[in-house]
Amino acid sequence: MNIEGRTALVVVDFQGGPLTDSAGSVYAGEQLRKAIAMVDGCRARGIPVVWIQEVHKPHLTDIGRELDGSEGPHCIEGEPATEIAHGLAPAPEEFHIPKRRYSSFFGTELDVVLKAYRVDSLILIGGFTDICILYTAVDAHQRDFFVNVVTDVVSGSSQQAHDDALTMVHYLQHRSLVTSEEVTAWLATV
Repeated sequence: MNIEGRTALVVVDFQGGPLTDSAGSVYAGEQLRKAIAMVDGCRARGIPVVWIQEVHKPHLTDIGRELDGSEGPHCIEGEPATEIAHGLAPAPEEFHIPKRRYSSFFGTELDVVLKAYRVDSLILIGGFTDICILYTAVDAHQRDFFVNVVTDVVSGSSQQAHDDALTMVHYLQHRSLVTSEEVTAWLATV
C-alpha cells in the first residue's frame, strides 16, 4: 500500500444522482455503501475529502475531443445522471471541483488544493476506472503523488477495461492497488 504520509481521499466522478441498480447506475448498492463509509471514515479522522465532478454545458462547447471516441454526450449540466450519486455529498468546507476533461488535474484547481493540504498520497474512488480514474492516476503519478486506487470502489466501462486500467496503474506504482478493506484497516490506525 502507498497510503503513507499526508493523504487525501479524491472522489472522482462518483456520479449518477438518485439512480438505482435497476436504472443502470454503476454506483448503486455495495460500491455506494463502501464509498459512503470511506468518506465518513476520512472525515472522522480529519483526512481531506476532495470531490471531482465531470460536467458539460448542454451546448457541448466544452466537451472537446471526448465525442471523437466511444462516448456520446455525457455528464450534461442539470441532468440527474450528472449529479453526485445519491447518498454522497460534499460537506460545505470540502472542495467540490468541476472538470471538463477526463483527468481531474487538467484545467482544474486540484493540484493547488492538494498542495494547500500538503498531501503526498491520494486515495482514488469513482469512475470510470479506464477513463477518469486512469487519467487522474497517471497525472497524479507525474506530479509525484503516491496513488492508491481502491479496486472495489471503482467501476470500468467494462470488466476488461477495468482490469486493464488497474494493470496500467499497477505498472506505474507497484503498491497502488488497494481494497476498501485495506483502507478501512489503515483508517483505524490514523
